[in-house]
Amino acid sequence: MNSRTERRIRSVKRKVRPELRTRCWNVLRLCEQFDLRSPVYDNVERIDGTSLTVEDFVRKYEKPRVPVVITKLIRHWPASHEWTVERLRRKFGNESFKCGEDDDGYSVKLKLKYFVEYINFQNDDSPLYVFDSSIERKSSKRALLDDYEVPSIFRDDLFRYASSRRRPPHKWFVFGPARSGTGIHIDPLGTHAWNALIVGHKRWCLFPPEAPKELLKFGVDQGGVHSWPRQYRPVEVLQKPGELIFVPGGWWHVVINLDTTIAVTHNYCAESNLPVVWHKTVRGRPKLANNWYRALKKYRPEMACICDQVNLSLPSGMPSSSSSNSSSSSSSSSSTDSDNQVRSEFSKGDSCRLKRRRHHHHRERRCSPVGSERACECRNKAPAHS
Repeated sequence: MNSRTERRIRSVKRKVRPELRTRCWNVLRLCEQFDLRSPVYDNVERIDGTSLTVEDFVRKYEKPRVPVVITKLIRHWPASHEWTVERLRRKFGNESFKCGEDDDGYSVKLKLKYFVEYINFQNDDSPLYVFDSSIERKSSKRALLDDYEVPSIFRDDLFRYASSRRRPPHKWFVFGPARSGTGIHIDPLGTHAWNALIVGHKRWCLFPPEAPKELLKFGVDQGGVHSWPRQYRPVEVLQKPGELIFVPGGWWHVVINLDTTIAVTHNYCAESNLPVVWHKTVRGRPKLANNWYRALKKYRPEMACICDQVNLSLPSGMPSSSSSNSSSSSSSSSSTDSDNQVRSEFSKGDSCRLKRRRHHHHRERRCSPVGSERACECRNKAPAHS
């Protein structure tokens, strides 16, 4: 990397991981020890998207909440040939994309031309990862939206009736090198998600909603396990270029990029998960819920009737990513912890305390699963700042 790029990268790293010195980003030497080319177990169902109807998808996968990989669904997208590393660099090189958050919860951004140079030279254990939701809000990035379209099986997104000003972020442009990825998490508000991979290979591991949180989220000092309860058997996936994966609401998932990947991912609400999403939205985003309900009442009254039947005094029935003790603003709050995460993640008028909480939630979600113990080791070796 040239000196200017190195300075930009150092600055971003200090903001994203202030507890680490720059040299600690590769202290574990995972680029040498972690073999990303080894065979990957894959037990997910795959279906041909060219013959898949909306009715069949809802009946077989969306309603029963079954993960599935859909092939041949996005091959006509312009993104299939437009979203190469070099073309993106030429077209959007001077645009800044989010690759993390600072300790106050503010976005940390980097120009794409510097990020591309970084991924060509980096050997970090858990590299920087572009995960940007501004592609719809920023006119200079809106051209990315022209390169793909939402598949017909996902178009009935009930959140589209909510005010765009209040609706949570739901579209992300995702770009990362080998060893980057997301830590174990559940998507917010009980939403379903789909992820379309244009370039590279992703390894996914998904766990059913009923899997206990304490089984999936443990400290780095606990080490690994040599057995796994049969009833919580994971779905493992090697996602290839041109494949789209459907992640049902409530499913835990962790992802690692095996090489440089470029993808787009959306979260959405359908009739199948509306009761859970409505419950969580009322608890976590009451102003959004009021706005959304009025719109549903006007344009989709049958969906408003479903909302009316949800018993808000009962639990949502959907697990969440973090403990309520750490994320709730009040110990007496009856909200689920993912409700509180969403409140801190998306509300415009957050206090600094909420922004810091949001920061820790996203740091957990966006960090690579292979580099989680790096911070502990580095804290014993170096002062907090480089």
